[in-house]
Amino acid sequence: MSRRVPDSCPGVLRLHEAADGPLARIRVPGGRLEPGQVQVLAEAARELAGGDIELTSRGNVQLRQVRDAAELTGRLAAAGLLPSRTHERVRNIIASPLSGRIGGAADVHPLVPVLDAGLLAAPRLAELPGRVLFTLDDGRGDISGLDGDIGVHATGPDEFALVLAGTDSGIRVSAADAVDVMLAAAHTFLDLRGDEAGRWRLHDIEDGAARVADHLGLTPAAERVDFTAAQDIPIGWLDQDNGLVSLGAGVRLGSLPARTAEFIAAVDRPVFITPWRTLIIADLAEWAAEQVVRVLAPMDLIFDANSPWLQVSACAGRPGCAKSRTDVRADVTAAVETGRVLPPESKPPARQDIPTLPANELVVAGRQHWSGCDRRCGRPRGIVTDVTATDTGYRID
Repeated sequence: MSRRVPDSCPGVLRLHEAADGPLARIRVPGGRLEPGQVQVLAEAARELAGGDIELTSRGNVQLRQVRDAAELTGRLAAAGLLPSRTHERVRNIIASPLSGRIGGAADVHPLVPVLDAGLLAAPRLAELPGRVLFTLDDGRGDISGLDGDIGVHATGPDEFALVLAGTDSGIRVSAADAVDVMLAAAHTFLDLRGDEAGRWRLHDIEDGAARVADHLGLTPAAERVDFTAAQDIPIGWLDQDNGLVSLGAGVRLGSLPARTAEFIAAVDRPVFITPWRTLIIADLAEWAAEQVVRVLAPMDLIFDANSPWLQVSACAGRPGCAKSRTDVRADVTAAVETGRVLPPESKPPARQDIPTLPANELVVAGRQHWSGCDRRCGRPRGIVTDVTATDTGYRID
């Protein structure tokens, strides 16, 4: 039997040595940041790192080119962004960003701090790989299709489907029992994982979902919910059920400049990092929302749902990744700015069966992910056109 190899997922206490310098990943359970925490991240990005806050596909954030890891650790701990030195990398929790404010069958945000506290309180759960993902979907279907390991999906105001390895297990639980059942599933995953290498996710264990469900001893229902990756990113003016307003803002390639983050912090409202590398600024009065758009739109935040920037994503590329064949982000930026990223319904010009094309000749329609190599890091779920760098140009798949 092969022995377990160390989990290499980066955090705050163990940085990743990227090609352009140390990278710190900060877990943000449920994606929620208070204004003071946004300010701390902005100052850390400017004073201790490369100047930008990167948003991840798990609603977390990361800082590149970290120059003073000890100072960063101290600042994050003081801001409540590092509540545990043992469990920091296992706090991967994503939740429906608009839950409790707009639609949904149930508000899942109250479950986030309870689940987080349950993870921190169990010493053994510090052994979870940093790749394990917990999901909380309020029934609208925006989160359950994102390939989580353990989660719940609201099927009513007080009923949740237990989601295992991205599928409905058939097990139904109440809101009061949801967190306990998820934590029990996490312990069972560790039992099944054992010491074998490569079992980073519940998906990596043969019949893992069925085995966890069986171990829980709960009777599954016959009816199952199908999950697909949602493509409807909440952008722009969003009317909350209570009469206030949320603003959904796109961030170019998920990279938020520190100065822009400081302006967001000054709005003094809760901010949610979404799994689509966008932001939601919540609980605004209408007049305040109008002012926020007026100030932040010129700073390149995107409030137009039809913006081509919302169609593209990219890996780190050069100089951040040594494996990348090119500066992917510069290439995709040029494609957007020169009008070569087309709406989904458009038909790009014929490629005449050319296997690869230079960056400045690419014209691609719809959702697309640009990668510097065949690993395709950061690729979103769902239907996506892959634009992959090769030694002779880009290949479109």
